Amino acid sequence: MKIYEKFILRSAWLAAVLYGIAGIMLTYEVGARYLFIAPTSWAAELSQLTLIYGTLLAMPWALQHRRHIQINAIIHKLSDINQRRIGIIMMITLIVFSLYVVIYGFDIFFDSFQRGRTTGSLLDLPAWIAELPVPFCFLMLIVQAVFEIKKMVSGITPPSGEH
Repeated sequence: MKIYEKFILRSAWLAAVLYGIAGIMLTYEVGARYLFIAPTSWAAELSQLTLIYGTLLAMPWALQHRRHIQINAIIHKLSDINQRRIGIIMMITLIVFSLYVVIYGFDIFFDSFQRGRTTGSLLDLPAWIAELPVPFCFLMLIVQAVFEIKKMVSGITPPSGEH
């Protein structure tokens, strides 16, 4: 579990770096387009890829620290055991949804990979490059949800996610 937590933390840091790179690319694109009237053929598409990868790589870390959007006005008024019960139900729901995304996301990725489908843009990148992180990162999310269930079953109340 500790190894996986380190992996999740590194994934979150990579996501942060990817967001920074996307910002740099988009800033460069705006400057090239409006200052020099020479738009790039790569900045928009590559920044989209970095945003896709960054967002998906950060999901397990965000779950671990409860940084996803939550409406917890009622949940915080419940006892610790009831908070854990609701947390387990939420994690099971998340696992079911994520399994669906992993299965069908992999089918979409594999179909694009086999057919050689491309983006059809100026870079004409293989479509599977943008589709690969979906099943992989949702699988990471499933693993994190299982760890969260184990914590709650062992009596650990989930973090509140407050900033």
